[in-house]
Amino acid sequence: MGCGRVGASLARALERAGHEVAIIDQDETAFRRLGTSFEGRRVVGVGFDRDTLREAGIANAYAFAAVSSGDNSNILAARVAREKFGVENVVARIYDPGRAEIYQRLGIPTVATVKWTSDQVLRRLLPQGHVPEYTDPSGRIVIAEMPVNAAWVGRRIFELESVVGGRVAYLSRLGEGMLPKADTVYQDGDLVHFSLDRDRLAEAERTLDAAPPAH
Repeated sequence: MGCGRVGASLARALERAGHEVAIIDQDETAFRRLGTSFEGRRVVGVGFDRDTLREAGIANAYAFAAVSSGDNSNILAARVAREKFGVENVVARIYDPGRAEIYQRLGIPTVATVKWTSDQVLRRLLPQGHVPEYTDPSGRIVIAEMPVNAAWVGRRIFELESVVGGRVAYLSRLGEGMLPKADTVYQDGDLVHFSLDRDRLAEAERTLDAAPPAH
């Protein structure tokens, strides 16, 4: 939802990655930003209107991004997508970072304008695909946000580190960064950023995507 500069860029990036994309905007002229090569669906309407969302194909959507210019519209649309249509991978753009904690408590991952990048959105829309946030000068060590299976909720950070063979550099919890201790407990909604060898990224992702081993 939203075909401004960010929405158009995101739509093109997803399409280039091989995904089918539908984009919603109230202003039909906004679709000019997509260019002539964009083959996805263009839907004119209000992004939190259920009929508009159905026209865009929300019933079969894997992910939904609300990136219009209005905080309230983005959160409302994201909640409709999550709660009414059952879309699991949802992210909302916000302009007021102070609201982040409230939105996170509602189960809606948010990206504040002050720290906005397309990579952050892609990581939340497409969790089956890590995106390194930092690479050391040698190219060997990376810091990457990794998706974690919900079955890990309640387990301690050192357990995640032991199966991955890396360190948790930091957590993002309720919109705030934190440096975890070994006995810090992984909570629902936490975004986990691992520091590990680049060659272990794919294996680590597969491990964390599965349920943890029994105690």
